[in-house]
Amino acid sequence: MMKTRLALGAAAFALMLTCPAAAQEVITTPEGAIMESGASLAYAPGELSDAQLNGNARHLFRQDSANVFRRFPRELTEEMVNFYVGALGLRSLNPIQLTASQQMILTGVGTGQIKLSAGQEGNRLYNLSGGYAGGTGIRFLVLSYPDADVVAARFTEAGFTAPHFTAREDGTAQALVQDPAGMDIVIVVNPEAADHSDDGVGVGIQVSNLDASRAFYRDFVGLDELDPVESTLLGTTLYPYAHAETTILLYKMGDNLPADTGSSGIQYVVADAPYVAAMADHRHVTVETPLNRLRGFDLTTIWLNDPDGVTNYFAQVGPNSRTARGEN
Repeated sequence: MMKTRLALGAAAFALMLTCPAAAQEVITTPEGAIMESGASLAYAPGELSDAQLNGNARHLFRQDSANVFRRFPRELTEEMVNFYVGALGLRSLNPIQLTASQQMILTGVGTGQIKLSAGQEGNRLYNLSGGYAGGTGIRFLVLSYPDADVVAARFTEAGFTAPHFTAREDGTAQALVQDPAGMDIVIVVNPEAADHSDDGVGVGIQVSNLDASRAFYRDFVGLDELDPVESTLLGTTLYPYAHAETTILLYKMGDNLPADTGSSGIQYVVADAPYVAAMADHRHVTVETPLNRLRGFDLTTIWLNDPDGVTNYFAQVGPNSRTARGEN
C-alpha cells in the first residue's frame, strides 16, 4: 500500500512540524513571505519505494486544474487588474495578503486561478520581448469565450482596443492580444465554451529541448499527453499536456533563445508535497525553493523547475487553509 503523509493523523503531523528537536530553516521569498523548512517535513530515506519515487505526481492532484502565477512590475497593478477582470472578464476573487507589502490578487478560471503578483524581486529572469516566439518559458495564455462581440465590448468598456478575431475552418475564431505587462494572450471564441473562460486555461511554454520538457510534464508531473496540434495563429506545432481544465502547450521555435523564468509559473494543488519533494530528489529535478511550510498559512510546498527554469509549484493545503475552507 502506498505510504503518504495522509496516513499520519493531523495531530501527529502537526506535532512533527513543531517538535523542538527538529531544526527548522527559515526561508524568505523574494516577495517577503516567510517559510520554514527542515528535515522533519520530508520522508525519511527508504520510506518510499523505488516504484513510487520513479512514478509521477498525477495521483496526488486534488484540484481539477492548475493555477497560473503572473508576475509583473508593481506600477502596472491597476492596469493588470483592469485587463484580467475588466477586459478578459475573469472572476474577481478575494485577494491573499502574503506580507504587509505583498498582496496576491486572485482571478478565477473554472476551478483554477490566474494569480496576479505585483513585483519582480529576486534573481528570476524577466524577458517577454518578442512575444510567444521571443524566448523560452511561459510565453502565452489561452482563454476561451462563447461570443466575440461580448469580448470586444468588455475590452472597449475597460479602455482597451477590441481584439481582431480571425475565423477558423472549424467554426471557432481566435485573436492575439497582450496584457499590459507584455504577456501574449490567445483568445479563442467557441459557441460551446463557457463564458469568462470558465472551461479553464492553456499555458504556452516555449522550450529549448522538446524531448526533455515532454518527459518532465508527462513522466514526472503526470499530465495526459495529447496528440500534437498545428497552430495557424502562432505558426508552430503545439504539444499538449493536460490536467482536466488546464493544458500545458509545449513548443519550440528557435535555438539559443533568451529565457524568462519569472513572468509566470504553474501551481498544482496536491495531497502530499513531501512525496513530490522525494520524487524530485530521487530524480535530480532542480529545486527552486526547498520543501517548506508557509508561515501564517496552512500550506506545505515544494517549488521545482522544469528543464527551462519554469516554476512548477506543488502546494499541499491543510484543513485550516483558505482553500480548504472554501474562501477563494
